[in-house]
Amino acid sequence: MELTSQVAVVRGEEELFARTAHLFAAATEVCCAANDLNTWVRTRAAGSTTAPAPLPARTSGRRVRKIYRPGVLLSPASTRHLTEVSAAGAEVRITSGEINETIILDRRVVILAGDTAAGTRSYSVIPLPEVVQGVLSLFEAAWRGATDLAVYDAQTAELRQLAPRVLELLASGCKDETAARALGLGVRTYRRRVAELLAALGADSRFQAGVRARELGLV
Repeated sequence: MELTSQVAVVRGEEELFARTAHLFAAATEVCCAANDLNTWVRTRAAGSTTAPAPLPARTSGRRVRKIYRPGVLLSPASTRHLTEVSAAGAEVRITSGEINETIILDRRVVILAGDTAAGTRSYSVIPLPEVVQGVLSLFEAAWRGATDLAVYDAQTAELRQLAPRVLELLASGCKDETAARALGLGVRTYRRRVAELLAALGADSRFQAGVRARELGLV
């Protein structure tokens, strides 16, 4: 662990949870923003004694708000998980805008997700009031502009069903006319679905969509 003034930089989820478990246990308000379910994944080693994952399914006595990017709804498993979390009392919204992957605890501590180096992600734990307030303001702005999970999920249901096959056809390199025919769609409809898929994945190209889909475990 590296300490810079009041900022602690930790490596990997194990070290993060070991350092912040007491904060999560005591928190009555948790805000989380992430592109997908992988950023804050719990990776405990066998026999680990670290505390429970930071965002428990049950929210008893606390307010939990989560914001995710649309790509998370392309996976049936991720969609089921978010639906269960929502049913347990968490407020979940989806945004198509850019977000800062972060967790805010009781408006007192911010955890920022960093880059992944050598397969291990770094996290910055920051209790500085000025930083916390700034990050919280960004979260609140994203929250106001986001859409409730149930509403967004209904809009994404058809695309989620088509996504695996569309990604497979994109990877094959076949022409749009051939791909559309394979799906029983018109070419314009197929191209619209591809555009919707790219937008949901936050991709600027078909190649980038393939990379992002692999990251999400869609292919």
